Amino acid sequence: MLELRHISKRFKSICAVDDVSLSARPGEITGYLGPNGSGKSTTMKMITGLLQPTSGHIFFNGQPIETDLMGYKQRMGYVPEEPHLYSHLSGLEYLVMIGQLRNLPERATAERIDGLLRLLSLHGDRHAPISAYSKGMRQKVLLSAALLHNPDLLLLDEPFSGLDVGTGLILRSLIQELAARGKVVLFSSHELETVERVCSHVVILHRGRIVADDTIERLRTLMSVPTLEGIFQQLAVEQDTGAISCDIADLVGA
Repeated sequence: MLELRHISKRFKSICAVDDVSLSARPGEITGYLGPNGSGKSTTMKMITGLLQPTSGHIFFNGQPIETDLMGYKQRMGYVPEEPHLYSHLSGLEYLVMIGQLRNLPERATAERIDGLLRLLSLHGDRHAPISAYSKGMRQKVLLSAALLHNPDLLLLDEPFSGLDVGTGLILRSLIQELAARGKVVLFSSHELETVERVCSHVVILHRGRIVADDTIERLRTLMSVPTLEGIFQQLAVEQDTGAISCDIADLVGA
């Protein structure tokens, strides 16, 4: 289980994440939602160990991650929001490099890489430089790299960005399958319809603080709102979206 206990992160006078506590359990898909600037990506970077919290602690299976950060990272797979890759490498070369950096057995890893490239429709472009890949293809490479070592914890930050419809459906089913096999899955996305279909539990962040932490079903009942989009609008959207839309339409139509 992944646990955040009273995590805060300050950048000088700005509090990006403010006293956040949450749990993501094996077998569940936990959605982590919030508007831009709410602190989602900062939280993800603290969970991955890329940023250190100003206060609070992060635990995985009951142990603080800082006690053995390298061992923790070996059990974690991470798909970041932005696909920063070594663009001069081919997709195959990049994945081979990831396997070597993780000290994975060479033959078994080569077979796994070949299988991932085939199943994600990248095999025909495996020798092409990543600089020639579309955003969706780069996203597939990142996903393959995150799964290569069979992690216990999977952190997905906007994983559907740039994916075509078919690959998006595969990824949605894959996330559910991995959770069913006992993985801990924390999934951050702006695509509320996908989150509603995939996640069993959601945490909603607003201005660095948690404003909801429950199952989607219970939130629907408590708030008397039929969709996750309606729940999100009530809890985390400050603007009157309808009024703004009318004003824009009036402005351009004047």
